[in-house]
Amino acid sequence: MLESMGLPLPAETLIISASIYCAATHKLDIQWVALAAVAGAVIGDNIGYLIGRRVGLPLLQKYGARIKLTPDRLLLGRFLFRHHGSGIVFFGRFIALLRVFVALLAGANHMPWPRFMVFNALGGLCWAGGYATGAYYLGRKVTQVSGPASIAMGLAVAAGLVASALFLRRNEERLTQQALREARADAAVQARDADAPGAPVA
Repeated sequence: MLESMGLPLPAETLIISASIYCAATHKLDIQWVALAAVAGAVIGDNIGYLIGRRVGLPLLQKYGARIKLTPDRLLLGRFLFRHHGSGIVFFGRFIALLRVFVALLAGANHMPWPRFMVFNALGGLCWAGGYATGAYYLGRKVTQVSGPASIAMGLAVAAGLVASALFLRRNEERLTQQALREARADAAVQARDADAPGAPVA
């Protein structure tokens, strides 16, 4: 739960260790360990989402320029979460660095909460439940494959991050312009609704 809220803690290692302990000693029930892992992941992400929604965007707007997060790039982030947020939330669960921040980013970029909740729950179930049951049934063999698997996954994630960075660099202007057009269209709709007869007066 704490890792999903944005704290860099070794949740993945903890789940695997607890599951192997269940298999080796039978002093814990794997069903409860898996349930606790899934519940912690989902609850933590929802808390992280609320934190990002409340304070994330104002902080990014105030200090983002220091890390090259210009207003246009913040708008681009909201555009990407609006159109691809489901995949980012689901697959981000399996990437250690992104897992810590994905809920905060989803909240800061105002991803709709119902959609976030669905894909957050699916990601938490597959990630936490999958690691718990997989480690339990593999038992101690998981330690024999975890090293090579971690290296392979790390290389794959690094390649994916590089590819994403290159794609964004080459397409940032086009995507930003698309995001600006969409933001202007949304603003026009909101203004039209506010001017419509019977609209509530502030």
